[in-house]
Amino acid sequence: MPFDSPRSAFAELAVFLCSEAEALQNAALLLGGRPALRRTQRLLDDMTTAPRLTQRLAREVSALHDLLTLENVGDPERLETAYFDEIDPASAVVEDICLAADRLEDLMTAACSESGVCAQEPLAA
Repeated sequence: MPFDSPRSAFAELAVFLCSEAEALQNAALLLGGRPALRRTQRLLDDMTTAPRLTQRLAREVSALHDLLTLENVGDPERLETAYFDEIDPASAVVEDICLAADRLEDLMTAACSESGVCAQEPLAA
């Protein structure tokens, strides 16, 4: 059937970001405050209109992944460190954030491989 063609890796990434938009925004606010929320909202807006993965979009997805995986926690100059101190590690939201980060990494890796466009720094393994 002509409508059964597989989606591109970029389309899969965009669908994930759209379908998980509320959860990703909540995680961004929890882990990075209003600046992280605004950055995530810009990414979500940009992904809905982008025809393909660009260097800037790859960088922004990588930044979201860094936020979700606590990449910058521990740096006293970063807001993420202060926000992390307020999170209860036993909270159910922690597992949800981890699952979202893992799925985001898989989708971004596939989109980068497909397009040849990647963020400057590779996503953490």
